[in-house]
Amino acid sequence: MPKKTSKFQKTVRDFYAKHGRHTLPWRRTRAPYKILVSEIMLQQTQADRVIPKYKSFLKKFPTVESLSRASLSTLLAEWQGLGYNRRALNLKRAAEKIMKDHTGKFPVLYADILELPGVGQATAGDMMAFAYNKPAVVIETNIRTVFIHHFFKDRENISDPEIAKLVERTLDTENPREWYYALMDYGSYLKKELGNNTRQSKHYKKQSAFKGSRRQKNAARLRDMLARGESEKELLKLLLPSHVSISMPRTKTTAQKKVGKVMHEYKEGKLKMGRSGKKVKSRTQAVAIGLSEARRAGAKVPKRSSKN
Repeated sequence: MPKKTSKFQKTVRDFYAKHGRHTLPWRRTRAPYKILVSEIMLQQTQADRVIPKYKSFLKKFPTVESLSRASLSTLLAEWQGLGYNRRALNLKRAAEKIMKDHTGKFPVLYADILELPGVGQATAGDMMAFAYNKPAVVIETNIRTVFIHHFFKDRENISDPEIAKLVERTLDTENPREWYYALMDYGSYLKKELGNNTRQSKHYKKQSAFKGSRRQKNAARLRDMLARGESEKELLKLLLPSHVSISMPRTKTTAQKKVGKVMHEYKEGKLKMGRSGKKVKSRTQAVAIGLSEARRAGAKVPKRSSKN
């Protein structure tokens, strides 16, 4: 292991041992449903604000089944104070999908978790690490903060693929759960002490102010609608202004499913070329294989242009 990598890992672990947030309630459970609730809540909301809502939410909806059966008005009333209310809708849709497609059992494969509404690559990776202690490359704001601070201090326009290589190289594959806890806590600390260096990221987006924003106006409208007992249809109009078939969970296309599963095999080092049986080492090759499988399954996938 390179000396710089070893030194970096020691720095992160030493910080976590002394200052880690070991008492966060979602770190005291291995139940995938409870961890998913925390992950969705923590999207764009700080941990201190999430803690009381997390506890209250799980008292109201202790299981996947109870959430899947909840009325939208009951769910949104419980979600009040967290903002970004579409997250609540996505969480309910995820519960419905688990009940329908997985007979109420939380999926264990990365590709299946990635198909849940409201779950992106970072959340799916977190679920693999925190619920199942399985290694997956995860990039989110606190992790970006750590790697930019240690490896890209004097750089601008840093891309996630650059960071992903280092995340994978330094990942503790034996205990990814604790390693990611440590990285996230260290990143949170660095932000408070040194400021937000994620502005150096190519993917940085400044969060708009809440006061006077459309989000604030919609939050006030939602409170009024819940107080008046508005119908689910009217609530959905507010949450999804351009809604289409709003009663049905959004699902990924055949192409997205095929490519997602192939890319998971590639990341796990299990993807092999057809007849030769050689391991696929190129991400480009992996994507091509996924698209090819999607076409064979009947999905309409545009062919790559040969022009530069």
